[in-house]
Amino acid sequence: MDKHDWRTILIPADLKYVDTHEWVRLEDDGSVTIGITDHAQEALGDVVFVELPEAGGTLSKGDDFGVVESVKAASDLYSPLSGDVLEVNSELEDSPETINEAPYEGGWLIRLKLSDRNELADLLDADAYSNIVEAEA
Repeated sequence: MDKHDWRTILIPADLKYVDTHEWVRLEDDGSVTIGITDHAQEALGDVVFVELPEAGGTLSKGDDFGVVESVKAASDLYSPLSGDVLEVNSELEDSPETINEAPYEGGWLIRLKLSDRNELADLLDADAYSNIVEAEA
């Protein structure tokens, strides 16, 4: 596999990203789903605990909204967008390793109802995020 294929697999082109290694997927209902990238989970190692906010709260862009702990380190989670927390992935309480196994599917963290859709324009596309990952490598 060449490097371009590697990026396509690990950095899906249909998602948006932030330099703190969270990803964002815009859902059909206008909400967004947020998780950590494959690169982030790989750097953390085996995830053993996740602390997430309660549904019903409000986050502002850049707010710390939780922690992912692994056997190697703990990492704060930062909200890439502002909005109300619609849902939290409660499955991660009992199965935090899902973040390692499927960071873009079952390992999602929270869903937000956006308070400012204009913030979406500030997010990185897959190519821009790939450049950040390459610079860190």
